[in-house]
Amino acid sequence: MMVQIDSEIIERCRRGETGAFRTVVQTFQPMIYSLSVKMLADEEEAKDIVQDTFIKAWQSISSFDGRYSFSTWLYTIASRLCIDRIRKLRFSEPMNDDIAVFEGYASDSNPERQLESSEWVSVIKVLAQKLSNKQRLVFTLSQLEGLDTEEIIRITGMDSTQIKSNLSLARKSVREQLIKLGYEKD
Repeated sequence: MMVQIDSEIIERCRRGETGAFRTVVQTFQPMIYSLSVKMLADEEEAKDIVQDTFIKAWQSISSFDGRYSFSTWLYTIASRLCIDRIRKLRFSEPMNDDIAVFEGYASDSNPERQLESSEWVSVIKVLAQKLSNKQRLVFTLSQLEGLDTEEIIRITGMDSTQIKSNLSLARKSVREQLIKLGYEKD
């Protein structure tokens, strides 16, 4: 579900009111961190992306187009920063500890259980290790963040065909990882 904020707060931000921007940060920080940790599979890098996202948002708030939701705009900034960071870093392969955390999560019978950031890191490393940057972004936005195709189009700039293709390839790769780990049958 996309988080929304009052347009008056955005206008106050445009006028340079730091108190209003503090409200923006408090409102959207969990959403941006969630996306970043799932994309990067690294808590410290995700924290850096959150900070960079809000710095960039503050610096370019005047360019925000009110026709779209503010959360879409922030997701766009954060996802581009994540892709840039992924290009600079080597996505680390899952370690035995990551696989153990994943196995613990996969065997947990409580569907309401919320993953901690460190657990997300392990799960993502295991499942997303073979995904391209675009596949990882589309998979994260769709499957892990629960966004619809229209929001993903606005965030990524891809068309619906590209999104469906990348999502299909990502799901196939994730399924292959699950089969490799013995959680699904061929």
